[in-house]
Amino acid sequence: MTTAMMLALPEARGPLSEAVTEALGRDERGDFPELPVTADTDPFGDDLQLALHLCYELHYQGFAGVDPDWEWDPDLLRLRAAMERVFLAALRAHTAGGDNVEDALAPLLVEPVNGSGLSHFLAAEGTWQQMCEYFALRSVYHHKEADPHAWAIPRLRGRPKAALVAVEFDEYGGGRADQVHAQLYADLLDGAGLDSGYLAYLEHAPACMLAVVNMMSVFGLHRRFRAALAGHFAAAEITTAPSAQRMDKALRRLGADERCRYFYTEHIEADAVHEQVMRRDVIGGLLETEPELAGDIVFGIQATDVVEQRFADHVLSAWQAGESALRKPFSP
Repeated sequence: MTTAMMLALPEARGPLSEAVTEALGRDERGDFPELPVTADTDPFGDDLQLALHLCYELHYQGFAGVDPDWEWDPDLLRLRAAMERVFLAALRAHTAGGDNVEDALAPLLVEPVNGSGLSHFLAAEGTWQQMCEYFALRSVYHHKEADPHAWAIPRLRGRPKAALVAVEFDEYGGGRADQVHAQLYADLLDGAGLDSGYLAYLEHAPACMLAVVNMMSVFGLHRRFRAALAGHFAAAEITTAPSAQRMDKALRRLGADERCRYFYTEHIEADAVHEQVMRRDVIGGLLETEPELAGDIVFGIQATDVVEQRFADHVLSAWQAGESALRKPFSP
């Protein structure tokens, strides 16, 4: 990626993110300020979530004009670790825990008769403006779709590794660049008349959306959370196919461009298969070889529900109040 195409550093949202943006924006690396990250720091707040997202982005595409050596800067990594401890503690506090994987997955396998989530709302009554807001918000994840999960590959072995690679191969388009799921989402944004540039809507995304991506990044970057990442990935694949069906229904109702619909219709079939592979071969294989990881798998499943529910609650509350769900509203 050329410098012209790379992401510019966003505006800070508090002292933590200000310290990170200030450091990354220097012409030369230097001393990093000592910043207090305590139990009183809001784990789901804009400041910590943006600061974490900036640290993690150094492991993805990076930022325009930022020294690549910041990726492994010891001082920045110390700050990131302190923020991770606060974030992970909050996720633990909001999850029930346990080590029964089947019980944790069971609720995801049943479609509620009277669902009330985001895709239900959009299918039944969402406006085009709300659909575009949703597209913009979810782009923060979909621009790097499947990337956090790829970090688990060298941390697995045997059947779980082979199965995860098979799922990732599909996520990356089966070797076809035009079918890579991140590219399909960029095509969706183009079809909706939105900016398809990488993380173009980062400034618009509230903390609850950043937390969804940050959870995947912290799981992916730490070997100790490989089973939590598998639990998250399985939960995501189980819930995607029925949600994608509702999104396609919403887009047909709104007369959307075919490129918008194709992203979801592709996921209806693909993720129904991925669900089976993730449950049977990735999670099942892990439990056979490393049964002590069951609690981590459950944590990944439950943490996914926590961050996704916080995001859905924020968006639906804003829309039902007649407001934008974006930090910086726009008109498509």
